[in-house]
Amino acid sequence: MSDDVQAPPPLPRRARVWRWRVLIATWLCYAGFYFCRKNFSIAKSAILGKLEVSTSALAHVFTAYLVAYMLGQFATGVLSRRIPTRRLLLGGMVLSLVCNVGIGIAYSAGPGGYWPMMMLMIVNGLAQSTGWPGNVGVLSNWLRRHERGRMMAGWATSYQIGSIFAKAFAAFMLGFAGPAWSFHGAAIVLAAICVFFYFNERDRPEDVGLDPIVVEPAEVVAAAEAEPSSSVADKVRQSGLFRGWSRRVVVTVLLMGATYFVFKFLRYALDSWAPLVIERIFKTSKVDAGYISTTFDMVGFVGVLVSGWVSDRFFKGRRYQTILIMTIGMLVMFLALALVGMRSVTLFAVCLSLCGFMLMGPDSLLSGTGAIDVGGPGGAAAAAGLINGIGSIGPIFQEEMIGVMLGRYGHMSAFYLMVGVSVVGVIGTSYLALRSKRRQSAL
Repeated sequence: MSDDVQAPPPLPRRARVWRWRVLIATWLCYAGFYFCRKNFSIAKSAILGKLEVSTSALAHVFTAYLVAYMLGQFATGVLSRRIPTRRLLLGGMVLSLVCNVGIGIAYSAGPGGYWPMMMLMIVNGLAQSTGWPGNVGVLSNWLRRHERGRMMAGWATSYQIGSIFAKAFAAFMLGFAGPAWSFHGAAIVLAAICVFFYFNERDRPEDVGLDPIVVEPAEVVAAAEAEPSSSVADKVRQSGLFRGWSRRVVVTVLLMGATYFVFKFLRYALDSWAPLVIERIFKTSKVDAGYISTTFDMVGFVGVLVSGWVSDRFFKGRRYQTILIMTIGMLVMFLALALVGMRSVTLFAVCLSLCGFMLMGPDSLLSGTGAIDVGGPGGAAAAAGLINGIGSIGPIFQEEMIGVMLGRYGHMSAFYLMVGVSVVGVIGTSYLALRSKRRQSAL
């Protein structure tokens, strides 16, 4: 695909109306998944006392969820090749809300509810894993490349705004009706979204009698015809996740997933540990530490919007330049957080917020817009599943690694670890940029 590609003509009114219906339905869908995911961390303290377990035992429950979520990403990528995405998403939402009803019941059972809760969290992880690749797959059929960056940036706010509202709702329900209702209430919210989604989402424009909106092929998919074939490589590319992809697409998606590991590692590390570290270093209250930690998400929200707009406005739908520039900025800000942020709580908050700005942009472009660009309309869900699946290994590692480092070596060791991981991110995005510049990737 040439960098000088001209923008296609405006869409007919009916196509625009349906596209907005799909955008809103999928945005609500992914935000709704967060209501049935983030409530566990809000109710964690209550669960600890009710189930009469150690913090380590409780951590195993969420680790089981993360492992199931990671494995489910790969499964969703494969299933998206065989099952309509609409069915996958509706099934995932229904299964997740049923699990949340069950988790609320397991909580009420007291100590005997530990193992049922563990099993339900595993199933919930599998159900939740349909959300990102499924919705990205739907949007790949509705968003054209010249506008995809900024529109996907707006849509990707679903996981930030959804997280904020989900946590607030869970906290409200916990105080108003008790911890079990943090789960029951979330199930009701997701059920309402499920109904809206059913009536307003369609996988493709053709499903409502419209002409296709996205007509450009994925650049490197088309290149498959020019590649020398081998029986083994052809069999691999015609099976499961890789069906129809050239070898260059397979390599690019795997590299994107490996690089995305860095961003999910760092994002979850700050989301999980920042409040505790702020409280310990600056002797703040738990409430103040929580408020300060939200600067990461709030300014990160702006970073997502800016990254999408910049990649469309200045780089004509190419993403690799924006990803590389912001990743270098991320490394600089993590260095500043470690070296300067410790001087005062204000400096820490400023550095933390700028880490969010620089991190969230590439995070969104790699896992969402980039997955569509590289995988193409027919393979976006599979690409998103692979990228997010590999990346989702990061949260599992960070939880254990940073927990040990904070306990044994102090908070500075954790910050230096994050700086080191940021360096790996710059190396990974630099290589992706080199491949893209050489036209070996459509990123």
